[in-house]
Amino acid sequence: MYTQPLGPGAELAPLEPWQAGEFLANLDRCRSHIAPWVGASFLATDLESAEAVLRRYWDAQAATGAGIHGIRLDGVLVGGVMFVSIDTATGVAEIGCWLEPAAQGRGLVTRAAGLLIDWAFRERDMRRVIWHTLSANAPSISTARRLGLTYLEPDDSGDEPMEIWSITPEQWHAPRPERHPPIG
Repeated sequence: MYTQPLGPGAELAPLEPWQAGEFLANLDRCRSHIAPWVGASFLATDLESAEAVLRRYWDAQAATGAGIHGIRLDGVLVGGVMFVSIDTATGVAEIGCWLEPAAQGRGLVTRAAGLLIDWAFRERDMRRVIWHTLSANAPSISTARRLGLTYLEPDDSGDEPMEIWSITPEQWHAPRPERHPPIG
């Protein structure tokens, strides 16, 4: 298994179905915080449903490279980033994230999502990475902006107003020093 450093005591590594207990414990610690922002199918409530969530991403990773990656701080799972989807026919990948409140403000999601975006462009030759978020989710929108994503369009297909943010390889590879907070 690989791990990527994200800063002092922080790392990014794949989440696998056998880690369902750790994943469920993380969700239990941040459930009320993330529930307004993530889909109900993500919010596992028991070990079986936690394993099912991780298995969906594990299967997607095997098929397209889409997958889920945990952010650990001092060895404890505090959140993560994932490819919600990778569509090789259109060249579009969708990225998502979640994080416990105690781990916020350290740039962990920004750095972790940056690693996934970079991989999507360099290794999977994606033409666009998108970020769906509810319009009311100010922290998510701030992260999208820090990553250099630009507002693409509203998504009014659901019950609540959503936004789609986007970045292309050309935009990603353009110099932007503020995009990646320094590790440390």
